[in-house]
Amino acid sequence: MIYTINNLFIDNNDKTKKIPKQITVNGWVRSNRINKKVGFLDLNDGSSIHNLQVVYDPNLASNNNLTTITTGSAVTITGNLILTPDAKQPFELKAINTTIYNLCSNDYPIQKKEHTKEFLRENAHLRVRTNTFLALFRIRDQVSWSIHKFFHDQQFIYLHSPIITANDAEGAGENFIVTTITNDKYEKDFFSKKAALTVSGQLNAEAYAQSLQKVYTFGPTFRAEKSNTTRHAAEFWMIEPEFTFSNLQDNIMLAQNLIKTVISDVLNNCNSELKFLQEKQETKNNESLIEKLTSIADAKTNFKVITYTKVIDLLLVAQKEGKKFEFNNIKWGIDLQSEHERYLCEEITKQPTFVINYPQAIKAFYMKLNPIDNNYPEQKTVAAMDLLVPGIGELIGGSVREDNYQQLLKNKNQFKIAGDDLQWYFDLRKYGYAPSAGFGLGLERFLMFITGSNNIRDVIPFPRTPNNLTF
Repeated sequence: MIYTINNLFIDNNDKTKKIPKQITVNGWVRSNRINKKVGFLDLNDGSSIHNLQVVYDPNLASNNNLTTITTGSAVTITGNLILTPDAKQPFELKAINTTIYNLCSNDYPIQKKEHTKEFLRENAHLRVRTNTFLALFRIRDQVSWSIHKFFHDQQFIYLHSPIITANDAEGAGENFIVTTITNDKYEKDFFSKKAALTVSGQLNAEAYAQSLQKVYTFGPTFRAEKSNTTRHAAEFWMIEPEFTFSNLQDNIMLAQNLIKTVISDVLNNCNSELKFLQEKQETKNNESLIEKLTSIADAKTNFKVITYTKVIDLLLVAQKEGKKFEFNNIKWGIDLQSEHERYLCEEITKQPTFVINYPQAIKAFYMKLNPIDNNYPEQKTVAAMDLLVPGIGELIGGSVREDNYQQLLKNKNQFKIAGDDLQWYFDLRKYGYAPSAGFGLGLERFLMFITGSNNIRDVIPFPRTPNNLTF
């Protein structure tokens, strides 16, 4: 029977389970240390950030092949499992038989030493063989499954939205063109029109929510924004729920419950990975990574909710008290910058915070216009919400959708949306449209927040950023 290293640790902790004396494990060699009397081989199979120590006698003829094994080699080892409670590891494997599938070349880049994140990004095809990236991508797997389970438990239908589309949902025009021609004569192209990789599945999700009530998309999205910040990538994964007969408060609670549930699952199922990542990071505000996540997952506490107008007032007060922002022209109507968002949730509220009711002019065309305040008729706002979290800034962006057909037509003109590619979306308002709301959660930013990573390139297997398409 093939055992995984993770199961060995679980079964060893569970005294009701008996591990056979002789077991077989597969994996890759992390190191091979040999002295005159004994050899120590560290093996990892990807199931755990813990290595299994294999011991062998290098003087035995049957173990000659073990002495040749290089770091990175792929092997299968059968041996006797010996408990070592007084040592650093709870057990070790005394080798009996070894199969070597591939001896790793001596120029293997991932050696048993500290490597910089920049070096490992240059070797993205191999970096998951380090404990840091093994931990990161095991957590990514857990987060992905937890998101699906959360929506399944909430009776949402999983919708596969198109990857190729004629819709620019955000209205920013920063998309990747999909074409079979070498010019811009798109009427002669495959679709007889201009096509692009999707920036969002939201508009399609709205259509299906008008029958299924609750749907969500979870897939890759693309932005051709030439930004080299630590929070942006050209290809990333988005979770976008859409649900009808709902309002802004419903949207806020769904987003909060999703964040809390997924973080709770990670705390319960990835404790070893979190502890390892925590040890590599500096403690911020005397709060460790696990303490931060535990506090957020607490079911008894709600995230802060504050209006955009109040945020501007708070930033102006901070300015008067001497706070200097890089973007210092703070006034009602500005698009909040990352530094403003982080200052709000890191210095003022000191917790995840929903900002609601943004100016219409800085948000997307499909967001529902709030009733006009007669005292400030020039301040048109929409029923939007952004979730801001410490260390990241914006994590979630969402809104109630405009359900008035005539208002949506006005928005089309106001936001200078050309053509009729979105007429089908507008027409939904004419055919029994129920009040709808939803949001978008970027998986990679969520992972940065959960793992304490400071660069989006480290939480996606093969990052796509400007001037970077190596793998």
